This record gives sequence, C-alpha cells and structure tokens, in this order.
Amino acid sequence: MHRPARNLERIGACLLLLLALWWAAPVARAQPPAADVTQLQVERTDEGVLLSAAVQFELPHAVDDALAKGIPMFFVAEASVYRDRWYWYDKRVTLASRHMRLAYQPLTRRWRLQVSPSPIGQSGLVLGQTFDTREEALAAIQRVSRWRIAEPGELDPEATHYVDFRFRLDVSQLPRPFQIGAVGQSDWNILAVRTQRLQPDPTR
Repeated sequence: MHRPARNLERIGACLLLLLALWWAAPVARAQPPAADVTQLQVERTDEGVLLSAAVQFELPHAVDDALAKGIPMFFVAEASVYRDRWYWYDKRVTLASRHMRLAYQPLTRRWRLQVSPSPIGQSGLVLGQTFDTREEALAAIQRVSRWRIAEPGELDPEATHYVDFRFRLDVSQLPRPFQIGAVGQSDWNILAVRTQRLQPDPTR
C-alpha cells in the first residue's frame, strides 16, 4: 500500500532535481569568460623598464557577433609600477596604457588593429596593422613584447618595486547603445590581472 506513495516521492524528487538544473543552467552560462595572463616578464634595462606578456581569452558570443557586424571593439592593457613603502601605502611611480581598437571591414573581409598609448581618437600617434583572419588579429592583441612602461631613472635603483598588469575589454568606448546593453552583463566582461615583483637594480 505504500508503494504508490514512494513512487510519488521519487517522481517529486526527480522533478525538483530537474527544476534545480533548469535554474542553474542560465547561471552557469552567465559566468564571465575565462581570461588569464599566462606569461608576464618585467625587466630593467638601459632603455627603461620593459614588459612582455601573453593574455589568453576567448571572445564571448556577444562580442564576436558585434565584431562580425562591423562594430569595433576596444581593449586596454595597463601597467602600474608601485614602490614598496613599509611606513605607508605603496607609491605608484608610473602608469602606462596601451589602447587597441579592433574592427572588421566587411568590404575587404579583413581585420584592422590600431594601437595607441591613449584612447583611440584622442591621440595623434596611432599605429595600424591589417590582418587576413580574426585569429591573427587576436594573436596580436593577446601578446605584448618589450613594452616600455617606465623611463630610465624613474625608479629608485635601490628600492623594491612591483608591477600590476591588467588587460580588459573597454566598453566605455563602445557606441552608446552598446554601452547601455553591456553594463552589468558578464558576456562583455573580459579581464585578466597579474602582479609581479621587480627587484632592485643588481648593477647598483
């Protein structure tokens, strides 16, 4: 006589499990895409402090779709150099920025990448490259080689410093309708951060 009741309990438990999975699925899809600084090298040279880095990420579907429709995307790499101070907050010595504008040109079916030390459109110094494929253009964005983030003499040769490196998708430079739609949406969140200590100059 108790078998029907037990069957109902089992059916109810299965329904609850399915409901939980149904609710969890959108949450899992809403997680921000993985981005990581896979390599980071900082060195003192006669030219100044040079940074080389590699960033790994996959373009979210919303970003990829916007690019395919001809909407440019903006990426920013930032490197802050801090000096250790045991008696107070660490002091930021320098801040270097690298702004990148990636755009797809439907007529030529090629990708255009512009790089500037300040936001694109606000600086006269803009370097441009053209790529045949999306993968080639992204590879250029994801790698930084011997980027000078501090001039010679800006750092105390006897002090210990560290570098805070950040790479992100800058939605603030998107067209206004896209900015409104991107705010708070994990599909538009690409962020990678890594910190590395820079030892005192061994030649001093």
